[in-house]
Amino acid sequence: MSTVTIPKKITKGEELIILPRREYEKLLKFPEEKKVDPELEKALEDVRQGRVIGPFVNSKDLIDSLGK
Repeated sequence: MSTVTIPKKITKGEELIILPRREYEKLLKFPEEKKVDPELEKALEDVRQGRVIGPFVNSKDLIDSLGK
């Protein structure tokens, strides 16, 4: 097994992790592979479109909003 010495000037006292390129590329793609539950996606779309109101400070504010 080969040994490589990396000067502390380069790492500036931080930890250094070395991994194979394939693993690194998998980590870069990880957010793209994440699946979102369809119901959650629908709820998030409702929030984006402004169809959701709240949160409410107290129950009176909730009741007032339902009466409108």
